[in-house]
Amino acid sequence: MTETQREAAHRPRVEDERLLRGLGRFMDDAEPQDRAYAAFVRSPHAFARIISVNVADATPAPGVLVVLTAADMAGVGNISRHPPMTGRGGAKIVQTHRPALAGDRVLHVGQPVAAVIAETRDQAQDAAELVLVEYEALEPVTDVRDAVRRDAPQLWPEAPGNVALDWPGPVADDGTKAREVDAAIANAAHVARVTEVNQRIAVASMEPRGASASYDAAADSYTLRVCSQGVGPVRDALLPVMGLKREQLRVLTDDVGGAFGMKTSLYPEYPVLLVAARRVGRPVHWMAARGESFLSDNQARDTVTEAELALDEEGRFLALRIRHLAGVGSFLGALGAHIQTNNFSRCFPGMYDIPRVAVEVRCVFTNTVPLGPYRGAGRPEANYVLERVVDEAARISGIDPVELRRRNLIPSAAIPYATAVGTVYDSGDFAPIFEKALALSDHAGFGARRAEARKRGKYRGLGISCFLEHSGGAPTEGAALIFPGDKTLVLGLGVQSTGQGHATVFPRLAAERLGIEPDRVRHQHGDTRLDIAGFASVASRSAMMAGSAVVHAVDQMLEKGRKIAANLLEAAEADISYRDGVFEVVGTDRRMSLFDVAETAADVASRGLIAEGLDTKVSLDTPQAFPNGCHVAEVEIDPETGSVSLVSYAAVDDCGSVLDPVIVHGQIHGALAQGLGQALFEQAVYDRSGQLVTGSFMDYAMPRAEHMPDIKDDNHPVPATTNPLGVKGVGEAATIGSLAAIMNAIADAVPNGAGTKLDMPATPEKVWRACRQGAGK
Repeated sequence: MTETQREAAHRPRVEDERLLRGLGRFMDDAEPQDRAYAAFVRSPHAFARIISVNVADATPAPGVLVVLTAADMAGVGNISRHPPMTGRGGAKIVQTHRPALAGDRVLHVGQPVAAVIAETRDQAQDAAELVLVEYEALEPVTDVRDAVRRDAPQLWPEAPGNVALDWPGPVADDGTKAREVDAAIANAAHVARVTEVNQRIAVASMEPRGASASYDAAADSYTLRVCSQGVGPVRDALLPVMGLKREQLRVLTDDVGGAFGMKTSLYPEYPVLLVAARRVGRPVHWMAARGESFLSDNQARDTVTEAELALDEEGRFLALRIRHLAGVGSFLGALGAHIQTNNFSRCFPGMYDIPRVAVEVRCVFTNTVPLGPYRGAGRPEANYVLERVVDEAARISGIDPVELRRRNLIPSAAIPYATAVGTVYDSGDFAPIFEKALALSDHAGFGARRAEARKRGKYRGLGISCFLEHSGGAPTEGAALIFPGDKTLVLGLGVQSTGQGHATVFPRLAAERLGIEPDRVRHQHGDTRLDIAGFASVASRSAMMAGSAVVHAVDQMLEKGRKIAANLLEAAEADISYRDGVFEVVGTDRRMSLFDVAETAADVASRGLIAEGLDTKVSLDTPQAFPNGCHVAEVEIDPETGSVSLVSYAAVDDCGSVLDPVIVHGQIHGALAQGLGQALFEQAVYDRSGQLVTGSFMDYAMPRAEHMPDIKDDNHPVPATTNPLGVKGVGEAATIGSLAAIMNAIADAVPNGAGTKLDMPATPEKVWRACRQGAGK
């Protein structure tokens, strides 16, 4: 850790005072003058044909400006645009058509059918209730296991068996690798088998989705202000849908109250708002109500995974086979299949030396809200099934779970390690992380704590989860350094801060590289006019990708600066050095500050005497890295009620070089809260008719502060070799590690193995039944 980083641990984040004083600018705070309001008419059916849409009563309602239906969306293209993928036998992924407003049929409850634009929010909502839609209901299917049955309703004729993609695995195989896995499993001394469910969950960010659209008739251009995780990806997704050129669409994002992957994607409401703004000649605003968010925001997980792990007599792992059934919802989202194929498979074999791995995935349509990225995005699903099957392997082999893991960790001497799924771990030191986590959790004293709990009539369990993920999807990211002429530097980025502290970390990084005070650097993002290449703040990529781009931009800017300073100081470029904000001629007292050189260069460039000033914009491709760690959960169960308490949690993470220890600590806490939520509370439940039963916070449970344990966390940083900062990412680590740690702890607590078959969420009712079974009642 540098001296600057040590100081940062005692300094508040730049963003904190403004946000804590209520001075943030969130979606509903940005009120354009003379704005109208939108309300959407949504399908009450999960699967139905649309017979007619009658707007006759809604159009003359008080305050109504226009009512839009599918007929008004002429020229608006397909919302679903998934990258091409190839499945088994060369079959292409099924690219579904998702309309902005449904015209002929609906495929999930909540799909928008019409939009009412009115003077006030209440008038729009009242008029929306007057739109009459006649449906012919069809039989839906909501469970991925039901969807692939022979007699299941078919959502898309082009997707037989409701399969969007049958994916044979991450590496090409002529059958040899599969046969090796088959043989290893057939001849193994022990084979552990599990089937694990990752239930569908809702994202439920603190701030719901929303957007405001406006249209400039004179310039024939649009502006969309939207909750997003990156304005560039939203603009780039909207351009082909709307048939626009880049200069015709500006996208803005201000403060964002939580995102977690859900606010990355394009949604049907956004092009509808653009059409509405043009139609009424005024800005049009929409903010989702919480119930609306449950029915329209991308949901997550929804997978069923079978795993087989082969072991020899000594407990050495020989082969792993994974069969993964993954829901994508009613429409194929922009990243849905990628998450459950590439993201999922690249996590294997985790921290373990498993020489043979076979992964196959079927992505399946159901009559539910589309699936999209959510904290971890495929990695929690992979690590969960891996750590559950490892615990099962310990149970059937009789080898202690700690010893079994210790015996199979990839040794440091094997790094870089080429995996059986085609990745290469560039760095890692797994055994010390494992031992440090055991020590931090006081594993040695667990037996005494378990005995004490038994005296009180409680069950105690301890669960271990080693994990390895990959960070940095979408390798290209950019940065801009702009000198506005006031002795400050503007650092422009494309990644959007949604709570990660970008305005603190990245300006400090640039200032440290330049040797200037951090308050001289201003952070700017959330505006496509910055025209910065890259993607959104997802996949734990911002520190690695944007950080690397910042370093590259500083280097490029200083290279230009030396040339210009040499001319201004009448010296050879080789004699110019830069240090602590100053260019100087080596061995002399001739010097100019960075900002003086920038101002002079801007003036000279404006007169055409040089090609450009010091303003610098770059883009850079950065390879992925592999964050990893070991998390240990300890739970206590009341067998009389089934109530589970997470009494302690220890986490040791290798997130590479640490840029800000306070933010790393906070990311661990936040990610654990979301992992704890999935393990014990959260589940989006659809009934057989396709209605979302858990469509409000009265029904959808989430963890509260009282459920969070004291967290003991530590770092074991091994710098990545794939980027100049050595960072790996930490934003998703505790969500990835916590699911199996908590569920393994519950299985360990319930007597006689009765907890090993529990699925998430481990509700009190489920746990109570397992406790009774374990006690022979």
